[in-house]
Amino acid sequence: MSQWLVLTIAMVAACGVVLAITVLRQRRIGDDDDPTETPDVIEYMTMMVGVVYAIVLGLAIAGVWEARGAAEDTVRTEAQALHEVSARARAYAPPERDRIRADVEAYVSHVVKKEWPVMSDRGELTQRGADLLQKVRADVTDYHPRNSFEEQSYQPIVDQVAVADGARNARADAAESTLPSVVWFGLIAGGAVTIGVIFTLQIRRSGRELLMAGLFSMLIAFLLFLVWDFDAPFSRGISAGVDPFTELLSQR
Repeated sequence: MSQWLVLTIAMVAACGVVLAITVLRQRRIGDDDDPTETPDVIEYMTMMVGVVYAIVLGLAIAGVWEARGAAEDTVRTEAQALHEVSARARAYAPPERDRIRADVEAYVSHVVKKEWPVMSDRGELTQRGADLLQKVRADVTDYHPRNSFEEQSYQPIVDQVAVADGARNARADAAESTLPSVVWFGLIAGGAVTIGVIFTLQIRRSGRELLMAGLFSMLIAFLLFLVWDFDAPFSRGISAGVDPFTELLSQR
């Protein structure tokens, strides 16, 4: 069963239960009922709606902020691992050392100049980048150490290539949107309901009330925009940068 169908059934069922209880209760109301209690109930419901939505919105902001931080850590991890590969290759003979460093530089240059724009626009990595990293892996793993000193450096370099490959895969996962569509539906619908309940309090046209209602609506819109902006760590306004790779490239 589709999650959208489950969500629709759950929403319709919840609404039906509430309406049914309300209708049944309305039929049992006696003549001594005091209608002035209704505003107090509405104020309590409005407060609860605002609290629940604030919790959900806060969790969404915390989630996308954490995902953005994880994306930045992934980029730093990948760049640092490649730096370690290039630095540790100094233990090898000049031909092998120069080939490894040249392939690392080619991969980093491709990431900065070609892959990063594609990742920002389409949320995916390039096959060329994967091929270049595979070439670095082949350079490292296919090399046969000639002495004990090179043997001591061989396994750490292999491990650093594996770290870079794992960080690249994590970067590919982080390039897509963090929040699923059903969460966005809940955030937008919850914002509309939260703003809509303002009018259940019979808001008047005084300047103070209109100002507070306008500022509250602007705050909800800003927080939703903040979630949307952080939802794609490598694109949009506040994004994780390519600085770790450019710094590595500038060291060459």
